[in-house]
Parts: sequence; structure tokens; C-alpha cells
Amino acid sequence: MSKQQTVFDHMTAAPHRSLFLFGAMQGVVAVLWWIFDLSGRYGFVGTATQWTVAPTWVHAFLMVYGFFPFFIFGFLFTTYPNWMNGEKVRIREYVATGLLMAVGVVLVYAGLLTHKLLVILGVELMLTGWSVAVYVLFRILLTAQAQDKRHARVTSAALLMGWFGVAAYLFWLVSEHFMLLDFARQAGLWLFLLPIVLTVSHRMIPFFSSRVLDNYEMVRPFWMLWLMLACIVIHACLQFLGLAAYLWLVDFPLMACAAYLSYRWELQRSFQVSLLAVLHISFAWFSIAMLLYGLQSLIYFVSGDLLFGLAPLHALGIGFFSGMILAMASRVTLGHSGRPLELDRAIWLLFLGFQATAVIRIFADLVPAVAAVFYLLAALVWLGCFGMWAFRFVPIYWRARVDGKPG
Repeated sequence: MSKQQTVFDHMTAAPHRSLFLFGAMQGVVAVLWWIFDLSGRYGFVGTATQWTVAPTWVHAFLMVYGFFPFFIFGFLFTTYPNWMNGEKVRIREYVATGLLMAVGVVLVYAGLLTHKLLVILGVELMLTGWSVAVYVLFRILLTAQAQDKRHARVTSAALLMGWFGVAAYLFWLVSEHFMLLDFARQAGLWLFLLPIVLTVSHRMIPFFSSRVLDNYEMVRPFWMLWLMLACIVIHACLQFLGLAAYLWLVDFPLMACAAYLSYRWELQRSFQVSLLAVLHISFAWFSIAMLLYGLQSLIYFVSGDLLFGLAPLHALGIGFFSGMILAMASRVTLGHSGRPLELDRAIWLLFLGFQATAVIRIFADLVPAVAAVFYLLAALVWLGCFGMWAFRFVPIYWRARVDGKPG
């Protein structure tokens, strides 16, 4: 067997390998493109580039629908069969998902410089890859014999809402009807990403904690999960209807529930094991983000002043989503490559750098006078930390397991 074939075999040996590889590459490229745009737009280097689609909406789309899903699909393709004792995902299915989405992303970048039609074609390919993944995961959900499918039902519904979000973005590109763009934005954040990351956290953080902490009580209050999901859906509806003054009615309960779960899941004890601590720290950002959202809405309700800018969004997106994706991807990569489930000092420091990225980006919105500089600084720190993480982990995806086992 040739070396090229061997590399291909390793990359397709498990669902997460190729998808995590594409996700890591996209994480680097997406932020490089954003740094290039910010540098020209604010006059740091060169001049503003004329893109075929407004860069702000492209940045949001590429992060929500073109970065996180590679890791989410890689994770769920691995865990769905385990969660529900269902059939394994076939090689052609997870390879097709990854390739269609990756080629779609490449076409989006090409179209931004050349012609909008290429952007539209790229999003169509991404939606096709997404369709394959949704079909496969729903098939496992519906055919598996497991009695408890509560977490999988929530994540499946959220994936479907994400599919509708990508479709709405596609139709916005064609029609330029702003309501479609607004739906894509709200659905991607509140009906796709947040329900999935919250639900996976609800299932996995107590489980992982129970495996490494002595005398640990595994707490998974489902009534609280349903309450939080209801608040998230209401938030999305209020946001879409332009009723931002009333978001605090659901955002403060969300904050309280998230803070309670951090306490019951024993955030303070998680620092005994660094690979566990990164999960708990990432989840703690959820309560911080909802506190900022709630305060922003309450101040707007009382005074009519809309403060904090996009600080709540980036506390959620960088602190919670990016942190949790990095933590989960690290754990899956290490565990499924036969390596010890532990973070060395370098990766731990990279994770702390991610926290600095969130703080810098939040500060940019709190102090508008220096916003442009801190926008760029946050992107550079994010790129440095994520780039070094990718440099360490990406080669694992095209190499054999160190313990000689398949997968």
C-alpha cells in the first residue's frame, strides 16, 4: 500500500478525523480572512477590499455555519451510535459530508473575490453536505433501540434548525431579503449552536467529571434543561421580532440555571484535571454571556440605551462555543488516537489564551474609542492560539493510533 493510500485510510478510519481536520483548517483560514478584512477596513494595512458580499455577514456565516459544524458533525457521528447503541456511520457518509462542506467553503472564499454566483454555489454545496449529515443522524435516532434518546432528540432538532438557517442564508444571497438573513443569524446562534452545545454539556460534563473526580455526584436535572431550552427558544423569537427590551425576562433565568449547573458540576474541583477544567471553564462563560445579555436588555428596557454592543455575543461565541469546541475536540482527538487523556502545559496555556481572546473582544465593545485596535488584537490572539492548537492536533488525524487499535 502506498504512503498516500495509508494517509487516506487513516483520515477516514473514524468519522471525527476528516471532519476535525477540515474544521481546524477552516478555523485558521476564516480568521485569517477576517484579519485581512479588518486590517484594510480600519486602515492598519492597505485599503478596504471590495467583496461580493458584505464581510460582516460573511464572517458571521463562516463562523456559525462554516466552522463549528465540522466539529459538531465529527463529534455526533462518533457519539450517536454510542449514546443510543445504534448503527455506525458509514465511511462514504461522513466523507461526503466533510468534502461537500469543505469544497463549499472554498467556493465561498473564491466567490468573495470574483463573483457572487460562486458564493451561492458554495453555500449550496455546504447545504448538501449538511443534508447528508442530518439524514444520517436522524436515521440513527429513529432506528436505534435505546430507551433514552432525550439528548439526541434535542441535538437532532437543533441540527434541523441549523439546516433551515443555511437555507435561509442561501435564499438571502439570491433575493437579498433581509428577513432571511436575520432568520439565518438568529437560528444559527439560538436554535442551532446554543441548544447543541448546552445539551452536549448537560450530558458529557457530569459524565466526564464522574470518571476522574472522587466521590462525585453526577447531576443531570432534565427539568432544568427543558427550562433552559424553552428560554433559548423564547429569546430567539423575541430577538427575531425586534423585542430586545424584553430579553432579560428569559436571559436572567438562563444565567441563573447555568451558574447553578456550574456549581453543582463542581467547577472548583475540576482544576484537579486540566482536560476536565477546560470543559468547566468554557461552560462558565455561558452564565457570563447571559448576564451580559440580560443587563443589556434590562438597561434598554429602562432607559432606551443599547449598551455593550456585541460583547454578550462574543462572550457566548468565543468563551462558550469556541472554548467548548476546543475542549471537546481535544478530548475526542486524544482518546480516539490512543493517547493519554491529559493536556500538557502548552495546550493548557493555549486554552487560557482563548479566554484572553474573549476578554479582549468584550473589552472592544465596552470601550468604543479603542474598538478597532481590540477587534484586530482579539482576532490575532484567537488565530495564534487556535493555530498552535491545530499545529499540534491536525497531524494526529492522518496518522495511525499510537496504541495500534483501529479507528
